[in-house]
Amino acid sequence: MPALRTALLQSSGEPGDVAANLTVLDEAAARAAQAGAGLLLAPELFLTGYAIGDAVTRLAETADGPSARAVAAIAARHGLAVGYGYPERDPERPGVLYNAAQLFGSDGAPLAHYRKTHLFGEGERRWFTPGDASVVQAVVGGLTVGLIICYDVEFPENVRAHALAGTDLLLVPTALMHPAEIVPEAVVPVRAFENQLYLAYANRTGPEGDFEFVGLSTLAGPDGTARARAGRGEELVFGDVDPAFLAASRAENPYLRDRRPGLYGALTEA
Repeated sequence: MPALRTALLQSSGEPGDVAANLTVLDEAAARAAQAGAGLLLAPELFLTGYAIGDAVTRLAETADGPSARAVAAIAARHGLAVGYGYPERDPERPGVLYNAAQLFGSDGAPLAHYRKTHLFGEGERRWFTPGDASVVQAVVGGLTVGLIICYDVEFPENVRAHALAGTDLLLVPTALMHPAEIVPEAVVPVRAFENQLYLAYANRTGPEGDFEFVGLSTLAGPDGTARARAGRGEELVFGDVDPAFLAASRAENPYLRDRRPGLYGALTEA
């Protein structure tokens, strides 16, 4: 199985302007496809912006809304899978919003949809309801691909659940701000190593509202090294997810085999 070239879009786009952000995503997909990528990942809440206040209630859409159809068309037009974050409106309860991520295949078909399970800070808890599905997966290029969002990766249980479910590449659209640089610099590579998977972490960048997003988007490998890492500004970075290297690393690393789940019951007690 060939390696899956993965592109990470590090950008905050134009907060509050969905049409402009779809254009940014389309241009990034064209560049990624030209560079041989089979998958493009954009940041958390990329379509609308993160720090947009009550505008989120106006810009939120259902999972099959017009923006989703536009992203599906982008994926099909450029022939690569596209993952991105957006605010989702519950189709049955219009007043309920989720911080969500969606993945479309290279043919434009919907592959996976995820609602952030661990909301960060009062701002997110004000607008969003947490999701309740910890593992969402799809297949891209023969690899099992999972989805979580930003703060979720800082909980080791989330990534371990994906490892036990067989995720090969975990996609993490992100909105990480200063002073939490330790997450892409240290936590993300450690999560990839301790769980024996690839982890793609695509961050926003620059000032937005009261926040300063730090960039540092990272593709980490199962050996705990950064296979690709962006700087602090707008950037499109590439790294290869190599299934042969992943298989060899898993054969050598005993973490998952040496677990003793019977000792860990207290971890799930309230």
